[in-house]
Amino acid sequence: MNYIYRSKKAVKKNRMKILLILTLIFFVTALIIFIFCYPKFDNKKQQIIKPAKVRIGFAMGTLKEERWFKDRDILIAKAHERGYEVEWVNANENDVEQINQVKYLLSKNINILIIVPNNYEKCSGAVNLAKKRGIKVISYDRLVKNSDIDVYISFNNYKVGELMAKWLLKSVPRGNYVFLLGDPGDYNVQMIKEGYHKVLDSFINKKQINNILERYCYNWRKEYAYNYINNLLEEGKRIDAVLASNDSLAEGAIMALSEKRLAGKVPVTGQDADISACQRIVKGTQLMTVYKPIDRLVDLTLEIVDKLIKEEPLKSVYMLNNGYKNVPTFFIDPIGVDKSNINDTVIKDNFHTWDEVYITK
Repeated sequence: MNYIYRSKKAVKKNRMKILLILTLIFFVTALIIFIFCYPKFDNKKQQIIKPAKVRIGFAMGTLKEERWFKDRDILIAKAHERGYEVEWVNANENDVEQINQVKYLLSKNINILIIVPNNYEKCSGAVNLAKKRGIKVISYDRLVKNSDIDVYISFNNYKVGELMAKWLLKSVPRGNYVFLLGDPGDYNVQMIKEGYHKVLDSFINKKQINNILERYCYNWRKEYAYNYINNLLEEGKRIDAVLASNDSLAEGAIMALSEKRLAGKVPVTGQDADISACQRIVKGTQLMTVYKPIDRLVDLTLEIVDKLIKEEPLKSVYMLNNGYKNVPTFFIDPIGVDKSNINDTVIKDNFHTWDEVYITK
């Protein structure tokens, strides 16, 4: 009987030990689950893990013209407001350097590439590098031809040419016209040319307008514009109007005209609303410029960046064939500006201030 009593006592003791061990295992397991899963149970104290910032690579072909500084500064500022980081480079009009700079941007692990091609053909190699890495590419303000760009965003350069032609027609409905084109490697130049010819060809065919010179100015250098105008004047040619494709070329043409005391007598167009051009307009030595509100271009570009990053569909009005494919295209309309509306456009938008435009020296 004593043996049986002791056996029962031992069994009871073992059961207590097993129960204690199981209880300990339960609490340890519960503690582990609590430690690792607590953020899921407590939403208020849950740690929010933010994704890494989107990094934009901004590859610029040039900073020679005043307007490109505005593009750079505005894009960087507005991108930062959206929480994006920006790595920017400037190729200084060097095609090989632009490809090397895109390689550099790719090494910085960019998520998207915004590119202003120095040359619309030669830049295709830089685009190919990005696409091989699975990076979306935005062709900004200048089209990259024969490449797999995802989207093209620009001002409507056909309308730029049309505006210049219409302004000159109002001032000089007949006479000798000079056409100063920009760099042939910039596809915008071809679009501008198509735009002004659309307006003027009927007048040229009727001999109301004489096309006495139509030349490219390589790298958009005003020295070419100066030499073309100067040579014509030295040859004794009468010039009645000058369609200069941007304000830098307009400046070169006006320099040559001023040496013959013709500045202000021969209407000259321009593009970009550079501060010096706006000053010439109010002084009367330049007829007009084409104002392109860069804020709007940058806002549209960053909206497209948002969609590309989120892989949302792009709803474009235009599709433009770049030689490789039909590219979704977004255009912003430019604005013709002369003395009559400069206050209500360039100055009202604070693109330049009143003091800057009307400064007297």
